[in-house]
Amino acid sequence: MGVVYHAHCIDWFEAARTEGLRTLGRTYREMQDGGTSMPVLDLGASYLRPLYYDDLIEVDVMWTLNDSRTRIRFDYRVRRSGDETICIGGHVTLCFVDAGRGRPVRAPQELVDLVATP
Repeated sequence: MGVVYHAHCIDWFEAARTEGLRTLGRTYREMQDGGTSMPVLDLGASYLRPLYYDDLIEVDVMWTLNDSRTRIRFDYRVRRSGDETICIGGHVTLCFVDAGRGRPVRAPQELVDLVATP
């Protein structure tokens, strides 16, 4: 059909999420090494306009911790580079889990502080 395969946006979301956390000064690896994993609970995407093969894209990511600080939601906007028109919108909700016990926990305080910083 000439348009990008719909499931590729999930990879774009993950890359944007990973790099977004890195720009805050925290990496997934550091959280995992500290005993916290972040499995996906919920994922959604809305395909608003087509993206075509070889389009250069930009992915904007915003994050919000829930009130109990046990979950974090990432919202995404995918657009062609140089164009503000949103082609794909989406979200992913992750929870914080103690990797050793497999039980939900609150977000590491360092991450809470980083996310709260404007």
